[in-house]
Amino acid sequence: MSEHFEYTGNLHIHSRYSDGAGTVPEIASVAHKLGLDFIIFNDHDNMSHDLHLEDEGYCGEVLALMGLEIGKRYHHYLAYDLKEMLKSPDSGPQEVIDRVNDQGGFGFLAHPFEKGMPFYEKSIAYTWNDLSVKSFTGICIWNFSSRWKERVRSPFHALFFLLFKSRTLKGPDKKTLFFWDDLCRKKRVVAMGGSDAHGAGFKWGPLRFTPLTYDYTLNSINVHILSERRLPKDLARAKTEIYGALKEGRLFIVHDNLAPGKGFRFHFVSDDGSCLIMGNEKPFQPGTLYMETPLKSEIRLLKNGAVVKKWRGQKASYRVKDKGVYRIEVYYYRFPFGWRAWIFSNPIYLR
Repeated sequence: MSEHFEYTGNLHIHSRYSDGAGTVPEIASVAHKLGLDFIIFNDHDNMSHDLHLEDEGYCGEVLALMGLEIGKRYHHYLAYDLKEMLKSPDSGPQEVIDRVNDQGGFGFLAHPFEKGMPFYEKSIAYTWNDLSVKSFTGICIWNFSSRWKERVRSPFHALFFLLFKSRTLKGPDKKTLFFWDDLCRKKRVVAMGGSDAHGAGFKWGPLRFTPLTYDYTLNSINVHILSERRLPKDLARAKTEIYGALKEGRLFIVHDNLAPGKGFRFHFVSDDGSCLIMGNEKPFQPGTLYMETPLKSEIRLLKNGAVVKKWRGQKASYRVKDKGVYRIEVYYYRFPFGWRAWIFSNPIYLR
């Protein structure tokens, strides 16, 4: 298998253009310190008057791109590669998806089964209620902000989950994974993850502080894309490469604050010698799946959403004799909290 170049990015970031606390250059500076290769902003359409494409480009070594989070009370849609500003219509979420596609853009359902924070926010959740929509690229299966805040039920919980936020974060919601796996059995549906970073301050009585800073959230739930070529310094070409990987599912999702995920690999080699990586699809042929993780972990192989084998270690292989949709979940051990969700791959589709 030919080697791929791996690039790490943080998606779903909010700036001062909507309800975030930082400017694009300020946030890009944080991303540079963290070693990220790219960041993509998704400010709210109902709070921002423009896409601010003029802010796209390299900020030092970090590529900043501008997307949009479209939606008001429900059906938030993470849109990418837009050419002009788009506002939420009143007719429903399918029209949003269609209008994004009409521009040549693409998008993901954001936090579709979010539960909300019981403490302070009264469990307000921005869910997807119309699951009959179609023509979207994929689903955000792991949103750091959503998964963190849903467990905060009191000031005590808030303090505990702030002190141990890396080690206690839950993996993707089971309902979200079931929904995604069910769709993948019928067609290719890309999974991505995001931080939903705001860097916003918190006020409670006399307390004033920033519980989830950009320094932390920009290294929480990241995507690692795979490219056959080095990321160019030319904006247009780099943008095409990153968006191409996102659309095709050539990526895996990592909780990088738990442990760095760079170096994870998952691929299939058929008996005729052809290779497939995450996001690829091909008519079924017998062959072997290969998995490698950067640290000792528990590797779980899933076929059509069900676990078929588990290993402990850094490398594993599995002889494939049946067609199916195969993906990987990796769990990393953190004392005293046990095995924690760490890496989620996109599937390899063997139809």
